[in-house]
Order: sequence, then C-alpha cells, then structure tokens
Amino acid sequence: MAGPRSLWLQEALRAEEGVESQELLEDTRADVCIVGGGYTGLWTALRIKELEPGADVVVIDQDICGGGPSGRNGGFALTWWSKVSTLINRVGEEEAIRLAKASEDAVREIGAFCEREGVDAHFHEGGWLWTATSPAQIGAWIPSVETAAAHGAHPYELLSAEEVQERTGSPIHLGAAYEKTAAIVQPALLARGLRRVAVEKGVRIYERTPMVDLDREDGVVHTPSGRVSADAVVLALNAWATKIPELARAVVAVASDMVATAPMQEKLEESGWTGGEAISDCRLLVHYYRTTQDGRVAFGRGGGRLAFGGRVNSNFDYNGRQTRELEEELVTLVPAAKDVPVTHAWGGPIDRTPDGFPMVGALPARTKIVYGTGYSGNGVAPSLTIAKILASSALRRDDEWSGSPLNCGVCAKFPPEPIRFVGGLVVRQAVRHKEGREDQGKSVDPVTKAVAGLAPQGFFRARR
Repeated sequence: MAGPRSLWLQEALRAEEGVESQELLEDTRADVCIVGGGYTGLWTALRIKELEPGADVVVIDQDICGGGPSGRNGGFALTWWSKVSTLINRVGEEEAIRLAKASEDAVREIGAFCEREGVDAHFHEGGWLWTATSPAQIGAWIPSVETAAAHGAHPYELLSAEEVQERTGSPIHLGAAYEKTAAIVQPALLARGLRRVAVEKGVRIYERTPMVDLDREDGVVHTPSGRVSADAVVLALNAWATKIPELARAVVAVASDMVATAPMQEKLEESGWTGGEAISDCRLLVHYYRTTQDGRVAFGRGGGRLAFGGRVNSNFDYNGRQTRELEEELVTLVPAAKDVPVTHAWGGPIDRTPDGFPMVGALPARTKIVYGTGYSGNGVAPSLTIAKILASSALRRDDEWSGSPLNCGVCAKFPPEPIRFVGGLVVRQAVRHKEGREDQGKSVDPVTKAVAGLAPQGFFRARR
C-alpha cells in the first residue's frame, strides 16, 4: 500500500514479528465471507462465531488486517451520545436511546475483550474532553447534553475554562463537556489483537487479497487468485464502499491526517495533562489528540483531501503540507509540545455520510449481502455495535439487532458529481475561513457563514 504506515501499525507489527500471513490462492467455500479486515469485519467475524460457533467464516482484506482506518485512527473509543439527536432522527427516540446506551456498553466491551483475550491494546478509560477553543465553540455540546438529559441520561459533566485548562495544561480551552465512559486504545494493537483472536476461534483470514468482483446471484467473491463462495457476504469496506454503485452517493471519502511527537512524558507531567483523556474541539475541521503509553502526543485533524467520483488512491496518504500545518497547530493546542520533534506522520481516507452517522443495510441480490459503513469520525467503539447488526443479518437471525431501525440502508445521498466535489471544495474553504477568524476572535461575514453552514453534519470531522 502507498504511504507510510502509522506509528500505531509500526508498533503493532514489531510486537508480533513472525506472525504468518497468507493470501487466497484457490477457490474455497464458507458460510459467511467478510470483505474487509478492520474493526467492522473482525468484530463481525467474532460475533458470528459467538452466535454460531460452527459457522465457517472467511475474512479477506486488500492489505493486512488493520492496514486501513482501523490501524491509523486516533484511538478514541467514544459513544454515540454526542450524535444522539441525529440518531433520534434516524431511528426514533426509543431505539436511539437503546443504541446510545449500547454504544456505552461497546466501550466497556472493548476493555473486557482486551482483558479476557490478553490483547494489550493500551485500553485506558480516561474519558473524553469535548472542548471549546474559541468563543464561537462555547456550548456547542449543549444540545447533546440536554437531549440526553431529557431521556434520563447524564453522560456528560460540564467543565469551566479553569477546570479544563488544569486537566489539559493548555490555556486555549474555554470550557468542555467531559464524558467519563470514553476510552483510548492503541488502535492497531486492537486491530491485530482482533485478528489473532479471530484466527484462534477458527476464522480463516486471507490478507493481501482484494475483492475484484462480486457475483450477487451466486454469492461469489472473486479475488486475483481465487474465489470464495458463501451463503452470505458482509462488506466492511469503510471509504472503499464508494465503489459499490448503490453506496457511491451515500458515502464520500475524506482524508484525515495525524502526527505524533517523540516521547515527552516529563513535559506532560509538568503541564498537568496526565489523565490520559481523549480531547477534541468543536470545530468542523476538528482537531483531536491524546497521549500514548510511552508519553507521546498523537495529534490529528480532519477535513483534508476530497475524492472526485469516489476514487480512493494515494492522494489520501501522507501529505507534507498537511503535516507542516499540523505541527504548527499542535503547539498552539498543546503548548507542552513546543520544541519536541514530530517523529511520525501519516494519513488516509475515511468514510462520511450526509448526516455523519453510519449506515447499515443490504444490497439487492439473490444472496444475502449486507454492509456497514460511514462512521464519519467515530468508529472505534461503534464498529462493535454495527458488527452485531451485521452478524445477525448475515446469519438471517430475527433479533433486536437485525430488526433495529438502524438496519435500513441508505437514508440520504450527496449531490452527483461534479457538484459534490466542487461544492465540497467551496464549502471546505468557507469552513476554514470561518473557523480561522473565529480562532482569532474576529467576526465572520454573512456569505462565508452561510456557505460554511452548508457542510453536512460531521462531513469534515476526522476519524478519531
């Protein structure tokens, strides 16, 4: 694959030196074939084996498991409470609250999985700080807080500027909502740990094995050197879902970029940022950052390159200009990082939906073909919940997961090309101008504000 591996994946691969990887070199048959070896695909495989231990499950991936977004994201295991209003619009109040609570359970389940299976993914339940870094951002969390409270849920604690500054060691924060349930993980260690456990439970995994064609009538996944015939197919493709005709206008690929500093534990301790919180601001071009077990700061930003016509290529990988901008922004938001060298930089495509919330559904086919995609910046923990829907659907089970109103397929679409691409560029530039002026405490002209307001919810948010 083009572009450098993330810090996370480099660490994970070093830790498992000697692990065998195999490609599919022949035709085979399975009960379920899963296309995509990231969180969604691997959680789905494990869920299927939990529900039906005798099921024969095959997973294929064009790279290696964790080589995509699952191995390069920020490692934020967040709930759906910040998007509860969107969730209510999608599925109604009762199911939305059930799913939001299930998303809390998913964070805890990741921790329990790591402990039970001996997966050292650096799981740390330090919570999430959803902060304001300009006056315009103050209180952006209030609708989510109030909606949750109206349904008897109180996931957030509101913090003053002084309180959040003390916790982060950064004077730029003007207030925050703190969600205790959230956690951080080393994302690639989690992905590779999921792979190991799946293999141990009998899942057959073929890496460096891309799907080149899908026979929807007979349930055959074609690869360069073999075929998988299956009773059901699960498409866990993330940004590559843009290649599926029915999903091409329901998902867009947007780049997200990250950098990581050299270890700076002493500086972190001096600043006061020692709680291991996940932090992100309320911008559309969101900044997100966290510390690592060895005392680094990993720092990212969404809203990078866009794809014309859904083409996902090396344009989404490492970008020198984005890296230089991130280095400047890092020091602004994390003053303790001043004079600390940046040792790693990486990027990649992530999947967006019009309302910033994932979609799950089935494709028209004689064979059972289901998909889950569009995490829009929050996939580490929600992928476990989506996997429960996919597993039940693939196995044709009639339960609370397959029957969830969330399992309804495409709910909205982006405009066709070239309107989508050109419009995305114009709106992104307006958002950058608007938020740049807000960062400086300056007013924003009505035209810029109006154009920036056209950005779909979560469109530019980064994969945390």
